[in-house]
Amino acid sequence: MAETGVDKLKLMVVDDEPDNLDLLYRTFRRDFQVYKANHAHGALEILDKVGEMAVIISDQRMPEMSGSEFFSRTVERFPDTIRILLTGFTDVEDLVDAINSGQVFKYITKPWNPERLRALVEQATDTYRLVKKRTQELRRALRRESLFNAVTTAIRESLDYDSMLQKTVATIGQTFEATSCMLRPTEGDRLTSELFSYYDSQSDVLDCAFDSTPLIEKVLQTRHYELAQEIYDGNPCHHLVVPLSYQQHLVAVLTLHQWGRHRPWEEEDIQLIAGVAEQAALALSQAKLYQRLQEKQQQIHNELEVARQIQYNLLRQSLPDIKGVKVQACCYPAREVGGDFFEVFVHPKGDLWLAVGDVSGKGVPAALFMASVISVLRRELSQEAPAAPNVVMQNLNHALSEDLISNNYFITLVLACYTPSTRELIYTNAGHIYPLLWSHKAASADNPNYLKVRSVPLGILPKWQGQSCSLVLAPGDTLLLTSDGITEAMVFNNSSNLVKTVSGVEPVERSMLNQDGLWQLLQKEEKPLSLNHLVARIQADNYVQEDDQTILSLEIL
Repeated sequence: MAETGVDKLKLMVVDDEPDNLDLLYRTFRRDFQVYKANHAHGALEILDKVGEMAVIISDQRMPEMSGSEFFSRTVERFPDTIRILLTGFTDVEDLVDAINSGQVFKYITKPWNPERLRALVEQATDTYRLVKKRTQELRRALRRESLFNAVTTAIRESLDYDSMLQKTVATIGQTFEATSCMLRPTEGDRLTSELFSYYDSQSDVLDCAFDSTPLIEKVLQTRHYELAQEIYDGNPCHHLVVPLSYQQHLVAVLTLHQWGRHRPWEEEDIQLIAGVAEQAALALSQAKLYQRLQEKQQQIHNELEVARQIQYNLLRQSLPDIKGVKVQACCYPAREVGGDFFEVFVHPKGDLWLAVGDVSGKGVPAALFMASVISVLRRELSQEAPAAPNVVMQNLNHALSEDLISNNYFITLVLACYTPSTRELIYTNAGHIYPLLWSHKAASADNPNYLKVRSVPLGILPKWQGQSCSLVLAPGDTLLLTSDGITEAMVFNNSSNLVKTVSGVEPVERSMLNQDGLWQLLQKEEKPLSLNHLVARIQADNYVQEDDQTILSLEIL
């Protein structure tokens, strides 16, 4: 049990009998730093000056204050101290009370056996060391958890990556009582120009005149912390540089400065800082990735907005004013851009060309093919004498089929040419939804009139083959061209939209509108037909628009 020098534990003996006190002192003075007191008040004064004892041995029967009462006054201040009570057989009741209250570790009766007392004290010191070790481990764990929670909370409450870095450096600087603390992010194992700093507002010194560059460069190479110290203005100044790494990827470098502290950071503090740095590096790397994703998403959003505007400009927004007819059209992409399109083209010779098409798929790829087909279509229709609709369709397929087939895309398209002077309509259909011919003069019980001449979509075969069909329209007739986003829209089966159930009011079953449903809606539309009103009725039942929606009408006045 022998211990020497500063490693000796502190032991106190308290007894009002000088012989007993001297015997106890001589028994343990070689192995402990022994403090002695001949009464309880003197013992309390020693504890006030010296602090915690590993073991206290006290006599029970003393004037003014008993041993158990003395112990009770030390429990709250020194809970880890091991207490041994010397007692006689007549002190049993007091002894039981002391043991039950947790004030006494062991008791020994007078006169005591020296060897037994030594063994008891050795057991007490082992218990004290174990308690102190467990207490220190618990304290370190609690401190580590508290710091982790503080850093995690600071990171979680940050609004962006920069504020996250600033809160991280401030939290670490405050926790470890640094005079100043700096955090430098890295990019490709090199420091960036950004600097996030913390300064102790209670310190008169903002920073030591110390160049930490060599330490930082060494940390960048070794990925291990570096310590340094100097004398600044007559006071010691300590410096600690810690890497923030995650999965062997350096995220940032943390530099702490402490001015006026006579002892450098202990190994326990450094390990705690390194552990927090590792935790912070994980959060920072994830936040950085999230920030990059946000920036990328914003860039994509901006690019899509430009594409949307370009697509908007491609679709004719000012429809022609032609005597004897009324043309309406609208197009609603499901995303920023889509594959649906329409075209209204008035030839210089008076013919009115109408088209509604749908590129398979959605988003940017479909929009690119949509732009291509509009460009080629306008080129074909701008000829001095445009070909028949089915020939124009063949030319479109010839120009686009190679790209469409190689990318596994196709285009459905209805193309029609209307001559106002004769009211003749010539149309062709490349796999698109049947055009619908509707008239207010028709009875509501009449079956819908679909123009059913149709061939395969563009991009299916290298050479498109299909026929044109002609008919003469009468005043009051309306030709309706739509995309499948209209006919496949989900609508309520009941016009009331809601039904009462045991749990409350719930929506009724929904199903696709289909062309027959569109026909039924048209029958209920007031004259003159308003496409915006019609589409609004359809979209009212759609929580989410799942496909591009395009509709075009030609009304003969």
